[in-house]
Amino acid sequence: MTQGTDRVSSDAAPLRRFPGVILALAASCLVLHTASAQAPPSLVGPPDKPAGTYERITVHGESLVGNLEGDSPDRKVSVYLPPDYAKHPQARFPVLYLLHGFTDSDALWFGLLRKHFVNVQRSADQAFAAGAMQMIIVMPDALTKYLGSMYSSSPTIGNWEGFITEDLVNYIDAHYRTIPQRASRGLAGHSMGGYGTIRIGMKYPQVFSSLYAMNPCCLGAFLAPDPEVLTRAQSITTDEQIAAADFLTKALLASGAAWSPNPHNAPHFFDLPVADGKLVPETLIKWAANAPLTMVYQYIPNLKRFDAIAFDAGDKDMFGIPETVRALDGVLNDYGVSHTFEMYEGDHVNRVADRLATKVLPFFTQHLKNTGK
Repeated sequence: MTQGTDRVSSDAAPLRRFPGVILALAASCLVLHTASAQAPPSLVGPPDKPAGTYERITVHGESLVGNLEGDSPDRKVSVYLPPDYAKHPQARFPVLYLLHGFTDSDALWFGLLRKHFVNVQRSADQAFAAGAMQMIIVMPDALTKYLGSMYSSSPTIGNWEGFITEDLVNYIDAHYRTIPQRASRGLAGHSMGGYGTIRIGMKYPQVFSSLYAMNPCCLGAFLAPDPEVLTRAQSITTDEQIAAADFLTKALLASGAAWSPNPHNAPHFFDLPVADGKLVPETLIKWAANAPLTMVYQYIPNLKRFDAIAFDAGDKDMFGIPETVRALDGVLNDYGVSHTFEMYEGDHVNRVADRLATKVLPFFTQHLKNTGK
């Protein structure tokens, strides 16, 4: 295991109006950089004396080797071991795999860089003190060249689905005292991580037994983006231009890398759904095919295999998320998929720290099997 920290780039350029899936990603980025002032003060920043033990390790992702984007396949991963891990050296523990959002990172969620809208150690310590089951919490760093992997799979970004479900799970099981079985593994995430939770959950029910998606973005397909905005993204050719680009442009680039790869289209190695200032329906269809509200009908049998599924949204989340989670709730109800759904008072980030402590970890306490003692 190796320790270390990563630099996370950020930008707070204003957003232009852009409805739909990509606005949900891009606008959420701006909120992330102002959220610390809104979060409960007791849950901001790392605790002075955490109850458990924090480690930041490096996990080699064979699934990510050779990605055309040039991202390292060796990923930083934050691991929080509960208090009883050190106290009971023979005990084994369930594992919660937690996925962060677009432009976010494990370094931010674990307080390595600055105060953020959530700190996993604080929320976990609060939950453990209130009686939540002690579990190992694992968060990989999914910050990529375009600031987010979408937890998808393409030659351009690499196979992030494989990294989460195979490389990461196998590494954690081999190096920590886990309960290495499906019934003792949960998957959760926020925003882009909520999208990843639903996407990966639908496809890999043999790996995880319970899912919780917090404010999941990008659930619905959007087939009418602004060609001018896409053309602006298309003009980006260098790393320096990526770094200087506004959030919306970065979100478009990340979406193209994840959902419309093209190994023959250097330097990006993906297509954007615009050519000569006009939309390209064939590429838009590829993007739409990656929307969970499009995918869900193929995976109803898989979703019925889960012991528990939950998702939520703040009623003041302005990015179309309330509407799409209601739509997902409706589809799952129609097909008899057992789940819970909550619309709560809040926006995209201002309740995340509290809900991680009082909703998410208690949910997994109820549903993960703890047979390791």
